[in-house]
Amino acid sequence: MKTIRYLTDPALAPVFWPIVLAAVAIALTCALLSPIVVTRRLAFVGQGVSHAAFGGVGLAYALGITGVGGTLASELSLLGVVLAFCLIAALVMARLGRDRAGDADTAIGVVLVAAMAVGFLLLQVAGERAVALGRPKPPSVEAVLFGSLTSIGPVDAAIAGAVLAVVLVAAWLWRRPAVFWAFDEPAAEAFGLRVHLIRDGVMLLLALSIVTTMRLAGVILATAMLVLPGAIALRLSRRLGPVMVLSVGAGLVGTLAGLVLSFEQGLQTGPSIVGVLIVLLVGSALSARLSHGRALAAAGPGAPTTPRETNA
Repeated sequence: MKTIRYLTDPALAPVFWPIVLAAVAIALTCALLSPIVVTRRLAFVGQGVSHAAFGGVGLAYALGITGVGGTLASELSLLGVVLAFCLIAALVMARLGRDRAGDADTAIGVVLVAAMAVGFLLLQVAGERAVALGRPKPPSVEAVLFGSLTSIGPVDAAIAGAVLAVVLVAAWLWRRPAVFWAFDEPAAEAFGLRVHLIRDGVMLLLALSIVTTMRLAGVILATAMLVLPGAIALRLSRRLGPVMVLSVGAGLVGTLAGLVLSFEQGLQTGPSIVGVLIVLLVGSALSARLSHGRALAAAGPGAPTTPRETNA
């Protein structure tokens, strides 16, 4: 297998192990946030933030901040510009979320397409300037949109690990208020929780996770990694503990299997990971349907007719 050779060959291992380690850290980060994203229906917000990352990449390269060289300072400079761009977008969307749903959705859509347009134009400008000055060219639009294995290095793996640590600490410190807010925001507000701060905190974590994930999965598919593990877990359980375990498990299995598929077949990383996660989602939906059918058959006439009623 190519995967085994990539990870054991002394000449290739230093190149491919950072990819695997970064992928594992990203999978854990996204899987921890995914149940909240799914429960609060933040997928469209995440899509807007991920597209803001595309605009941030264009802005960074237009300013001459390329991350070229693989040093921690260069990578952090690029990450900082993209993250700042995304954080502004995330906070704007968080504020818009307080308004009527239709208005918020429209505004998020505007932010999404505006960021994509800005990103395309700035990358074009940066490419022309790089050619004129003899500097390294910016990444291709395809690499930014769908990810690229060749862009992952040891520094990226270290940054992904640091982001995972931040999310783990935040998830532990905010676990009770965040879960309360995710499942019943009006009740959380009635009990005196500062729900706007919780919402802003979640948005900041989403932005941080998306900026980190886009190097592996790309801008378009970064949100999918934040949605699919939680969607898979919530098909199989409604209890918080099992949902978190299942989400983490699905994220790890989907990411590692997608990496193997990418290594073996020479496919792009992001679509491979998301493809495996979609297969897992279909499998979880079929499993939930079969379990519900067996429960109805065992309960006999008069049993609840929906999985939600049965789990309740």
